[in-house]
Amino acid sequence: MKELLDQYLSIRKRLKAYEYALYLISWDSETEAPSGCFDYRGEQIGVLVEESYKIETSKEYVHLIDELYKNRQELESDLRHEIQEVKKHIDKTKKIPMNQYIAFQVLLSKSPAIWADAKNKNDFSLFKPTLKEIIAFLRDYIHYLETDDCIGYNILLDEYEPGMTIEDYDQFFGELKTRLVPFVKQVLAKAKNQTNPLSQFSFPVNEQKKFCTYLQDVLGFNRTYGLMKESEHPFTSGSGSTDVRFTNHYYEDNVVSAIFSAIHEMGHGLYEQQCDPKYNGTFNQGGASLALHESQSRFYENVVGRSYEFWMKHYPQLQQQFPKQLEHLSLNDFYQAINQVKVSYIRTDADELTYSLHIMLRYDLEKAIFVEGLSIDELESKWNALFYEYFGLEVPSVKQGVLQDIHWAGGMFGYFPTYALGSAYSAQIFHHMKKDLSFKEVMASGNTKPINEWLKTKIHRYAASKYPKEIIREAIGEDFNVKYYVDYLINKYSHLYGISDYEN
Repeated sequence: MKELLDQYLSIRKRLKAYEYALYLISWDSETEAPSGCFDYRGEQIGVLVEESYKIETSKEYVHLIDELYKNRQELESDLRHEIQEVKKHIDKTKKIPMNQYIAFQVLLSKSPAIWADAKNKNDFSLFKPTLKEIIAFLRDYIHYLETDDCIGYNILLDEYEPGMTIEDYDQFFGELKTRLVPFVKQVLAKAKNQTNPLSQFSFPVNEQKKFCTYLQDVLGFNRTYGLMKESEHPFTSGSGSTDVRFTNHYYEDNVVSAIFSAIHEMGHGLYEQQCDPKYNGTFNQGGASLALHESQSRFYENVVGRSYEFWMKHYPQLQQQFPKQLEHLSLNDFYQAINQVKVSYIRTDADELTYSLHIMLRYDLEKAIFVEGLSIDELESKWNALFYEYFGLEVPSVKQGVLQDIHWAGGMFGYFPTYALGSAYSAQIFHHMKKDLSFKEVMASGNTKPINEWLKTKIHRYAASKYPKEIIREAIGEDFNVKYYVDYLINKYSHLYGISDYEN
C-alpha cells in the first residue's frame, strides 16, 4: 500500500503542475494577453493538455488508481474521497478519444477571445461557428459517458453539481415558478414607475477601483494570497488557498455593478482562501461544488452586501469616495436603490429578486439544445422569445442577449442552474447562521471576520474532501430545502415594497 501511495503522490504532483500552468495561461488570456497571441498559445496548450492526458490514461496510472480504489477502505477518509473522485474522472477521460479531447481544450483556449470580440462588435455570427463546435463536442461527450443511470443533459448537470438531474432542477425551478414568480409580478407592479437616483451620476473608474480595494479589507480577502484585475466578464480563478484571483468590470454610469461584482467574486475568493491548506496540491483542493461555491458568492453579495446593516457602516466611506454624487443621497435612499427591483437585460446586473428568472431562461435553453435538439442557428431567436415571455421586454441587441455570458464560450453547459441553487443554499445557510451570530453586531464591527470564521468552520475548511450534500447537512443539520430561499426573498421584499397582503 505504501508503494502504491508513493507512486500516486509522485504522479499527482506532476498532474497538478500541468494544471497550475494551464490555470496561469487561462488567467493571462482573460486579463492581459495581447490579442494576437492566441493561435500560438493554443498550440502550447495543446502540448500541455496532451501530456496531462497521456499521464491520466496511461496503463501505469489507471492500474494504480484501480488498485487504490479496490483497497480504498484502508485509506484515511480524505484520501479515500480523493481516490473515488479520481477514479470517476479517469473512467470518464478514458472514454474520450485523445485527439478529440485535446482539440476541444485548444478550442476552449481560443473561444473566450472570440466571444469577447463578438460581444464587443454586437455580432452573434462571429461566435456562432465556435459555439457550434463546442456543442458538437459536448454531444459526443454525452454519448461517450452515458450509462444506464445517467443519460443526456444529466451528464452535464452532474459535472457541476453531483447527483443533480433534470428532474431535480425541474422540481426546484417549479417551486420558484409557483411561489416566487407571482410575488415578483406583484413587486414589479409596485416598482413600475420607480427611478434609481444613482443612475443620474457618473462615477470615475479609478475611484470605483479604490472603493473595491477598500472592500477587500472589509471582507477579509487576503491580498498576500490574492489579487484583483479587470476582464470583460468578472470571474474568480485560482489554485489552492495561496493563489486566488478575481476580476471586475467597471462602468462609469453604473457604480453598483462594480461594487456587487467585487463582493460576489470575493465571496468565491474567500471560500478558496479559507480551505484547509492541507488540501493544496491534492485533488480535494478548492470548493466542493459549483452550487456550494455560488452559495458563498451570493451570500456575501446579497445577504451581506445588500443589507441595511452593512451600509450603515460603509456608506460614509462610499460617500467620501464620491462626494459630489452621493453627498445629498441618504442611507435609506441608497439602500432602496441597491435593492430596487427592475427587469434587467443583463443577468449579472439583475436584482436579487428577479435573478433566478435569468437562470431559468438559460436552463430552459440548455434543455432545448440537449434534450429537444434546438440548433445554434435558432438560439438567438429562441433566447429573445423566452426573454419576452419571462420579462415582457424585447431584447435590443445580442450583447444584451445571447452573447452576454462567457460560460458557453468556456463549454460550461450545465453550470447555470447552480447559480440559482447556490442562491437558495445561501438563504438556508443564513437562516442557521443567525442562531449562532448576531448579524447586526457583526455588521457594526466594520468587517465580516466572525461570519468568515463561521463559514470557514462549517463549510470552507473541508474544501472538496466531502460531497456538497454532506457538507450542507453537517453545517446546518438538515438537507437542502428551497423553502428558505423563497421565504427569505418574500420577507425581504415585502418589507422593502410595503406588501402586507401576499399569500406566502
